[in-house]
Amino acid sequence: MKTIYSDKHRLRDAKTELYGGELVAPFEKPSRADTVLSAVKKSGIGRVEEPESFSLDPVLRIHDAGFVSFLETAWAEWSKTGYSGEAVASVWPARRMQCRAPRFIEGKLGYYALAAETTITEGTWEAALASKDVALTGAKLLASGEHGVFSLCRPPGHHAARDMFGGYCFLNNAAIATQYLRDQGADRVAILDVDFHHGNGTQDIFYERDDVLFCSLHGDPEEAFPHFLGYADEMGLGAGMGFNRNYPMPRGTPFSAWQESLADALKHISQFSPQYMVVSLGVDTFEHDPISFFKLKTEDYLTTGSMIGALNIPTLFVLEGGYDIDEVGINAVNVLKGFEA
Repeated sequence: MKTIYSDKHRLRDAKTELYGGELVAPFEKPSRADTVLSAVKKSGIGRVEEPESFSLDPVLRIHDAGFVSFLETAWAEWSKTGYSGEAVASVWPARRMQCRAPRFIEGKLGYYALAAETTITEGTWEAALASKDVALTGAKLLASGEHGVFSLCRPPGHHAARDMFGGYCFLNNAAIATQYLRDQGADRVAILDVDFHHGNGTQDIFYERDDVLFCSLHGDPEEAFPHFLGYADEMGLGAGMGFNRNYPMPRGTPFSAWQESLADALKHISQFSPQYMVVSLGVDTFEHDPISFFKLKTEDYLTTGSMIGALNIPTLFVLEGGYDIDEVGINAVNVLKGFEA
């Protein structure tokens, strides 16, 4: 299996995250990708290749043009104010407020942010562009006949909605790749999100569509980020009714229970008969992940990959979460090994 990777992810090197009422060093940092890349190379699962460069056209197929323009200019606008810290949202259009994008960057940040933990820094936009190229290169390889590809994306993407960033995500890599596959002629594409956190951005983008089936396994939003999306009764809207399936699970969920949800999601994906599947591969379901509360063990990721591979659908794996511990790389690679076994 080929792995697509870009060193440009290092351009995203934030120093600030709001967590537990404190400003701390971010959990999402360059060493995450280094750990995964090292595990890929040690595993011998396949070549590591650099991505092709793509225009913004695939991005604008799913993201709002105003939002994309904001991301492109946010750091420059923030820097011009004279503020010395990183760009972070501090005010939002909350209930009964006007939902308009203000001219001043402080207001723009709040308009386009879904949470306050994620700052925008110098290099964020360039890293996000490279990350979507990593995803799109993987999708192109899949469309060209590869059965499985791993896009080692950083920054991640599944929290990025049509017009919002947050949860460490700016451009929705999995959604961009999915739309690309549709635009290359696929009638149906399934997205399986196995990250601990709900893929709220991906759901937002495809919620009213019947050509993309979205299934997400995640921590119950009553207890876990992003809190305001990811409930089981969110089934889709209009033409998309029935094409969105959420599997929220409680604190302490073991692999046995998580696996039941995965089996049900895979059953629905099989019935959907997609030409391709995109897996938002988060391994923050691991028992020792620092910001999650599931109890999966390292060997469980081999089983996960095997179950996904049993569908025999050409699959693009797009890296999402899994936070800076040694097992992140091992667990991600185990999914890929299980898929190819």
